[in-house]
Amino acid sequence: MKKILIIEDDPGIQLSLKDEFESEGFDVFSADNGLTGMEMTKQNPPDVIILDLMLPFLNGYQVCKKLRQEGNDVPIIMLTVKDQEVDKVLGLELGADDYVTKPFSLRELLARVNALLRRSAESIPESSVFSIGETVFNLKKYEALKNGNKIEYTTLEFHILRLLSERRGQAVARTEFLIRVWGENNTLVTERTIDSHIANIRKKLEDDLADPQYIISVRGVGYKLAD
Repeated sequence: MKKILIIEDDPGIQLSLKDEFESEGFDVFSADNGLTGMEMTKQNPPDVIILDLMLPFLNGYQVCKKLRQEGNDVPIIMLTVKDQEVDKVLGLELGADDYVTKPFSLRELLARVNALLRRSAESIPESSVFSIGETVFNLKKYEALKNGNKIEYTTLEFHILRLLSERRGQAVARTEFLIRVWGENNTLVTERTIDSHIANIRKKLEDDLADPQYIISVRGVGYKLAD
């Protein structure tokens, strides 16, 4: 049984989410503030977190950032009333895997959770170890080491890098990223989301963001991994 942690301070939304996911066979537990939510991730590690942005004590951005700094790569869906692009980009840059704006459809949220769980459960070939510059990526362990130091990448970032590695030297269109990483039937993620994730990957991978050497933009198409 997959476990979902809901970190949401609105009791009505929290109860609605709990009822919905329990009816779908999930093991659901919840917290109404960021500090309690952080503790619960350690006491009973979830398979996915639904994380509200506006929370007491620690907000959603802070919770997400702390989890990623601690090496926790559990898939995170941010849940918020904010709909400004800068808010979404910040959430993705801090390590969130997806972003849903209130008011939302429970079925849409369920679909996004299931999509994240499917990606996390994908089998990774034994040989899925590759290097980009000084960084070595191990897709079986979801681990990245740069000059021997561990660098944190989200699950989605690993999938993006996996696709780029498979097509090294070739341009990968944004539409192909959407299909291969988010799923063929997904209509909820836009091409701008790809750009946000690539920007975040470059911050960890590139030595000079003004002159990227590894992930190269292909105007009007998408991105490629340098030979």
